[in-house]
Amino acid sequence: MSEPLTEELLDELLSASDLDKYLEEHEPRALSLAEYLQQLLDEKGLERSRVVRMANLNDTFGYQIFQGTRHPSRDKVLQIAFAMALTLRETNRALTAAGVSELYCKDRRDAIIIFCIDRGCSLQKVNEELYRFGEETIC
Repeated sequence: MSEPLTEELLDELLSASDLDKYLEEHEPRALSLAEYLQQLLDEKGLERSRVVRMANLNDTFGYQIFQGTRHPSRDKVLQIAFAMALTLRETNRALTAAGVSELYCKDRRDAIIIFCIDRGCSLQKVNEELYRFGEETIC
């Protein structure tokens, strides 16, 4: 089950008659990266083994990320995001869950990555674009 949008929560908050009850019902709980990735796998009907392979991750390392026993770098999370064809919002949520910075459009490299996410590019394509612009590739 996906989290409600901020706008939906705002509507609920503003229409609530009791702030204490609202806060009790909507206690924010941040998902771990492993929990969030599992949620996305379930929602998108993806297989973990295929995602790990498409992300060009070592099998053991990839499975450890999905189990929550390894903490990936920002680029490893981006590799997974492209392998899962995540949206920008989903990618930024995964980055946040991993404890790394979200994509920032004022950063040249991030801008290229954001553009590629928006266009549904593959991991290979984003790396080609990063290379073309003289930026460090993701993997």
